[in-house]
Amino acid sequence: MNKKAFLILAILALLPFAALAAANTPLNAQLDFGALMAAPQFSNSIQLIFSLALISLAPFFLISVTSFLRIVIVLSLIKTAVGTQQVPPATVIVGLAIFMTVFVMTPVWDEVNSTAVIPYNQGKLTQMKAIETGLKPLQKFMLKQTREKDLSLFIQFSHITKPKTVDEVPFYVLVPAYMISELKTAFQIGFILFIPFLIVDLTVSNILLSLGMFMLSPVMVSLPFKILLFVLVDGWNLITRGLLMSFR
Repeated sequence: MNKKAFLILAILALLPFAALAAANTPLNAQLDFGALMAAPQFSNSIQLIFSLALISLAPFFLISVTSFLRIVIVLSLIKTAVGTQQVPPATVIVGLAIFMTVFVMTPVWDEVNSTAVIPYNQGKLTQMKAIETGLKPLQKFMLKQTREKDLSLFIQFSHITKPKTVDEVPFYVLVPAYMISELKTAFQIGFILFIPFLIVDLTVSNILLSLGMFMLSPVMVSLPFKILLFVLVDGWNLITRGLLMSFR
């Protein structure tokens, strides 16, 4: 990196502190990004940089706070349980998980749109108020899926005053609690899905051992039977139904 590029990056890094100093805000005070970005001293170019940075983090945010996490893990585990390592491809699994996520989260997005986006576009809400209002339906959805034990864990380590109601739980505390709750739920579902295919593997292995076919791979023999079992019980329909019902 040449000296000119380094100087530009240094100026960009120091601009927020310059804006704070211009607003006579103590540096040891709590940094309020909303007030900082709304300040007249804060240039439009810096606001654009912050906006682009937030947009780049949007996919990770949506994965972390929606039903995508549980759905994609369960679908990946069922592929592993059947034993088809490459079928269906990962792109198909992710695509199905995305569309199922859209289906599950549509009521939440509709509520966000009606309570925050539309009033903001009509000028009835400020930007920060619209964001605060729009997060409430999402928090409500996440709290329904979050275990109390997981939520208590992050409240304890965040060293904050214990919230009196669930509405007072900070968003940065709720997100990791929701994620580990979703991981546990997904693995519980995956364990149940593994059981019938494990029984098929054990049955085929015992039959081959009793016949003395030690050189024949049990996985190669059991795979067609597991696929047949999955098709006969209409596995994709059952899994999709179970996943959708788990979010009620």
